[in-house]
Amino acid sequence: MGSRGVLGCLVALIAVVAIVGFWFAGTYNNLVRLSQAVDAQWAQVENVYQRRADLIPNLVATVKGAANFEKSTYIAVAQARAKVGQVTQTLPPNVTSDPQNFAKFQAAQDGLSSALARLLAVVENYPDLKASENFLTLQSQLEGTENRIAVERMRYNDIARSYDTTLQSFPTVAIVGFFGGRFPPKEYFKAQPGAETAPKVQF
Repeated sequence: MGSRGVLGCLVALIAVVAIVGFWFAGTYNNLVRLSQAVDAQWAQVENVYQRRADLIPNLVATVKGAANFEKSTYIAVAQARAKVGQVTQTLPPNVTSDPQNFAKFQAAQDGLSSALARLLAVVENYPDLKASENFLTLQSQLEGTENRIAVERMRYNDIARSYDTTLQSFPTVAIVGFFGGRFPPKEYFKAQPGAETAPKVQF
């Protein structure tokens, strides 16, 4: 093989290496972008859950002020809120890729949703409480927050699914191992058993 042939082979090899390098870089950058989008949406989910948690002390205080209101119902809400706080404080930074901790987070939040639903059902038996301006304001804020939670969870699931689909699609799936576990699969929110929609806060 002449010098021109050697040079041609060398140029071809460099071109192939460059193409593969650009492809690896493009794949990596795309996964980084999708992973950051999942993290950003997770922050939105945490924000709306925190807004709900912030509303609960006022809600509990309002129902406690109603004559003969069933004590066990607002105690259950307070305890469920405390459990959410405990779980949230122990969450690792990679909770969206940690099946066990993600499930604990969702279980705690679903437990609070159930406790709130029971409390709001009991309120039906207290017309004066239902008609109070303070309670009506809290009811409206809570209803809006529950709807926001459903929306943000859905958006999180959509983004996490897009990330996971890319991660498991060829040829990405064939090379993701080269990134040293930098891109683990993401977890999804699941509906509560027997529930297909977010809790309804209506009177």
